[in-house]
Amino acid sequence: MRYLYTFGILCYGLAIRLASLFDKKAKLWVAGRRDIFQQIRNKLADNNSPVAWFHASSLGEFEQCRPVIDAFKKQYPDYKIFVTFFSPSGYEVRKNYPNADYVFYLPLDTMFNARKFVDMVNPKMAFFVKYDFWFNYMAVLDKRNIPTILFSSIFRPSQYFFAWYGKWFCRRLNAFDHLFVQNKESEKLLKEHGISQCTIAGDTRFDQVMAIAANVKQFPEVMRFVGQSKVLLAGSTWEPDERLLKSFADTYSSADIKFVIAPHEIHASRIDFLMKLFGNTCVKYSDIANISDLRDYKVLIIDNIGMLSSLYQYAYVAYIGGGFGKGIHNILEALAFGKPVCFGPKYQKFQEAKDIVNLNGGWSVGNEKSLNKALTDLFDSDELYNKASDVCMHYVQDNKGTSDTIINMVTKF
Repeated sequence: MRYLYTFGILCYGLAIRLASLFDKKAKLWVAGRRDIFQQIRNKLADNNSPVAWFHASSLGEFEQCRPVIDAFKKQYPDYKIFVTFFSPSGYEVRKNYPNADYVFYLPLDTMFNARKFVDMVNPKMAFFVKYDFWFNYMAVLDKRNIPTILFSSIFRPSQYFFAWYGKWFCRRLNAFDHLFVQNKESEKLLKEHGISQCTIAGDTRFDQVMAIAANVKQFPEVMRFVGQSKVLLAGSTWEPDERLLKSFADTYSSADIKFVIAPHEIHASRIDFLMKLFGNTCVKYSDIANISDLRDYKVLIIDNIGMLSSLYQYAYVAYIGGGFGKGIHNILEALAFGKPVCFGPKYQKFQEAKDIVNLNGGWSVGNEKSLNKALTDLFDSDELYNKASDVCMHYVQDNKGTSDTIINMVTKF
């Protein structure tokens, strides 16, 4: 089975190289791995310190890594932090992360690469986050008795580990010395399949969003746009989300509402679409400093990256995008500020979304009618809003501390 797995990995690498001829993201993926071992060797040439390796698939997974990296760095200051990414969307944004001593792309998961990488980096511990399983790397780490931890993961019966063809993959999970999962269902499922070294610890993102809320950035131009108005802040949106928001903007009659929209992608065609969709009352963040009177503008389009996690402080209600595509984006950043949330119907893979819906701090919407009702109720009812806001704030506070749980386990190794 390992040979079939590795053959699939090689085919994937070939497909990415072909895609790089016309796809920008694939081109970055390939370029970042060019001479990767020489890059690593050059960077590590003068290192005499022990190394802890943290691997994240992409930017979202790295945000789950950050509080653990920070806690590890504080507890073990003599260690060097070595971070790898699979995806350009993580590497390109966080390649200069200050608490990481080395940041690289992960070489393709062949047995040759895995052995060479582990020989070169020589990690004393390895950490994987959520769903990014690379079975050749895991096998090498296991064979060399390097303590390896998985955290913030969720397991479901529908995953390939538990399918009729997945026994080999499921057994490979024993390569982890410990698995920290987010919920009881995951722990129960793992133990039913012979994976006993697991603990319910929750999601490290709670620690991260609490840290962001405690050290929030201020944006004077956004404050000037908002004024005294209530704000519907829409984060990480896609076109289906934005069309629903336009429907609400056309339907809701209050003059005391403003919209701040931070789309998931900010390339020119996406920004142009939003400007046309919302019309003359729409302004881009990049233009706002040149406009002295913002009273006639109702919609602010955030056309850069890096602001969203702090922007939720200005929200009255938050709408989180992605729920009409592969799945919703991060709702915890909004919850940390006590903001009730709405999102599309594809949220079942996210424990925090299921929790907040059950607690009446969040609403899943499937069409214009349900979105308009949820938002109208929240904007018009102070009682409903205040209850929902309290639920969101307490939910985040009650679930912090996962990073400390993980670091406490690290001391045993």
